[in-house]
Amino acid sequence: MKRRRRRRRRELLYVGLCCSRKMPGIVVFGRRWGIASDDFVFPGSFELFVRVLWWIGTMILFMYHKGQFDCNGRGVLHSYLVGLLVVLALIILSLCAIVYVSAQGTITNPGPRRSIPALVYLRALLYIPELVWACLGAFWVSDDSKGCDPATVGAVITAVIASWIILLFTALGVVFVFDPLGNPRPQPAAMEPLGVRDMESNEGNQFLSTARSLAVKVWESRLRLLCCCLPQDESHRAAFSSIAQLVSGFFSDTDLVPSDIAAGLALLHQEQDKMEQSRDPDVVVDHSPSSPIGEDLETELEKAAHCMKFAAAAYGWPLYIYSNLLTGPCKLSGDCCRSRAAEYDIVGGDHLGCHFSSILHSTGLQYRDFIYVSFHNQIYEIPFYVALDHKREAVLVAVRGTLSLRDVLTDLSAECENLPIEGVSGACYAHKGMCQAASYIYKKLVNDGILNQAFSIAPEYKLVVTGHSLGAGTASLLAILLRNSFPTLQCYAFSPPGGLLSKALADYSKDFVVSVVLGKDLVPRLSIPNMEDLKRRILKIVSNCNKPKYRILLQGCWYELFGGDPDDFPTEMDDRREEELSQPLLGEESLMIRHSSSYQSLASDDSPAHTAAHLPLFLPGRILHITEDGPSRRSCFSQVRYRADWSNEMAFRSVLISPRMLADHMPDAVLRALSSLTSERPFSLCPSSSNNSQHNTI
Repeated sequence: MKRRRRRRRRELLYVGLCCSRKMPGIVVFGRRWGIASDDFVFPGSFELFVRVLWWIGTMILFMYHKGQFDCNGRGVLHSYLVGLLVVLALIILSLCAIVYVSAQGTITNPGPRRSIPALVYLRALLYIPELVWACLGAFWVSDDSKGCDPATVGAVITAVIASWIILLFTALGVVFVFDPLGNPRPQPAAMEPLGVRDMESNEGNQFLSTARSLAVKVWESRLRLLCCCLPQDESHRAAFSSIAQLVSGFFSDTDLVPSDIAAGLALLHQEQDKMEQSRDPDVVVDHSPSSPIGEDLETELEKAAHCMKFAAAAYGWPLYIYSNLLTGPCKLSGDCCRSRAAEYDIVGGDHLGCHFSSILHSTGLQYRDFIYVSFHNQIYEIPFYVALDHKREAVLVAVRGTLSLRDVLTDLSAECENLPIEGVSGACYAHKGMCQAASYIYKKLVNDGILNQAFSIAPEYKLVVTGHSLGAGTASLLAILLRNSFPTLQCYAFSPPGGLLSKALADYSKDFVVSVVLGKDLVPRLSIPNMEDLKRRILKIVSNCNKPKYRILLQGCWYELFGGDPDDFPTEMDDRREEELSQPLLGEESLMIRHSSSYQSLASDDSPAHTAAHLPLFLPGRILHITEDGPSRRSCFSQVRYRADWSNEMAFRSVLISPRMLADHMPDAVLRALSSLTSERPFSLCPSSSNNSQHNTI
């Protein structure tokens, strides 16, 4: 009896909290969809514009005949036009209501939009007469349009085609916003607010476990469908399962839809720009602890620029053609598909020879300088090559970055894997996918005798490992594996992933690894803890903003395209007392649909929100950060000047939102920046603003 009363009290409390809970995700037709009630402004406005033009054209056609239709089937045509005018008028009225109501409220205050589901039902009902009238118009055109004005027949055909196109795009839109996990059946534990966590029951925990398993299965199915061209063997299935567990849990504890995330990113970009503009320009980041004060940055940059040519060349012909649009196809056309000499037997997996030809053009080496070249590509097995760099007297191992779907799967296998290294104290673990890829290359180099062959030709040479992006992470781990056997080894990692090494391994690699990061590149800031921090910041800024979503998105698009001053969005915090700022906002907690160990509220803005949920991972080695010198926005034809300075891993603990966060990651952009820095003369070693600062800048 007591247990029944307790369960009844828990259900009543749950119902009361859920009724007051703000849910951005719209619930119609008995399920939650991947769209919010304030997402109808833009598509509704576009359809409204088309429907108004359509109605005006139909009215002009109707008035042109003035009710006198002197052709076969005139009765059907008259009925069709009158009915079409009525149907279009009803659709226009419903769209006006949907657009107006959808523009009300804010993301976390959907109260003014509570009538949207009813309007959606009304609009869905109007598809029935529209479908009937489209069929009627098609029937008249096919059977009764003989002898009619060709312009009239063409107008009816256009109207019929337009109806079918709109119906088709509506069906595609429904498929696009369909949420396989959107069944909103009441389950106390599944939708339990933060305030009643202590009431979780064993049945609730079991339901949560079932829901998570269902989410993982959905994402596994999506990955299998996306990667249907790949063999569905055991290794791929294991990768799909690992990636599905990672992706399915990221936003699963929130009630955000994709447009909410886009609005949050737009707000966050402008907030970060405001903070950057208000920052003291003389404040600089301290140097990397292992970087001596008088280290020659010019020499390091020249070495990095030299190695970057080899790292970029590893991408083969796609990057070579992209970087040389006018001359690249002509240079490669004579080399591809022709018969290969016996010396080219060192090349594996390059059936047409285009990859190897592009490497020869990019590096300036001869075929005899290459010891081994592999373009074999599977999950955890990425292409690389070994060459003799006579200019720098080095045996150079270059690892390719992400260029295929298999590489993406390797990137996304972001779980931690133990990597014990002799002589390193502390926890040693690293990114699983890149750790597996490094082990694959290590076995090739050592067990197959590739390095022995290289050093038998040039025993006085030193070993250099390099790569970009996925290749940079793999090269760093490969360098760690080879370090004990090759004490003079050096590694240059360009745009490596942020979630790569444990703290112990990152500190260990500072003696022989140099990471080069350009601008606001996303990848060096990309890790599971950083993404959890980004989610937390999106939740915070979205729940604080008092403007409707359509205004946020419009302002965000204008700001990204044309710049200007960041918009000073009013927030709910403006009217709150100072002592209340340490308490979570109702809107912020309303976006959480269950307890998440990665979630912390506003009071923990400066503390890592992810230490308990995920193992921290860091960039490898010493970090050389290249930034544009001058204003953040410039004309397309202005010359870019760069500056380089030593940084540390703490400068990359959060994701920076910028239009260039993907462009700065491209290998041609990194190569261009390094070439610009090393070609400009004279180099100026700028002293820091403070005599006590140990920060070197070029």
